[in-house]
Amino acid sequence: MEPSLRFRPSDIRLLANQYDYGIDDEALRALIPEVLARQFLTKRQLRVVASWKAPRSAGHMERNPPQYVQEVTAIALRAVSERARIEILTLLDGVSWPTASVILHFFHRRRYPILDFRALWSVGLEPPAQYNFQFWWSYVKYCRGLARDNRVDMRTLDRALWQYSKEHQR
Repeated sequence: MEPSLRFRPSDIRLLANQYDYGIDDEALRALIPEVLARQFLTKRQLRVVASWKAPRSAGHMERNPPQYVQEVTAIALRAVSERARIEILTLLDGVSWPTASVILHFFHRRRYPILDFRALWSVGLEPPAQYNFQFWWSYVKYCRGLARDNRVDMRTLDRALWQYSKEHQR
């Protein structure tokens, strides 16, 4: 199934301004300069990401040794291959495709959307039984085009997609 925006593109900024996830992303945004400079996440930083994206399952990431977190995230943030960027992150305990997408969304120099059932619904997609690269990459390309065509950054688009679902999805 091809993605298709459920609302008018002209409403992206309005919806993004109404965004209310309930957990502020300020702690994540505060990490951006350090992560971009070092090109890896520490275990403490991964804990912040996991707590923001999936608070109920965030404890699973505690099984990762600190050096392993640094090595895996360094590979992901420096990888040339799109597939390597996302899939390497899922080797970390407690990091599923949605959490991996948060890491790329906030800490990679390229633009990536967050993989979330709400955002997917807002573009007419159902989360698959199991995520895979083809599904994720198709979604990334669609969102990049949508953001480009509407002259918004990926964070603005992501907030709009999430908020629209929160307001309209049953």
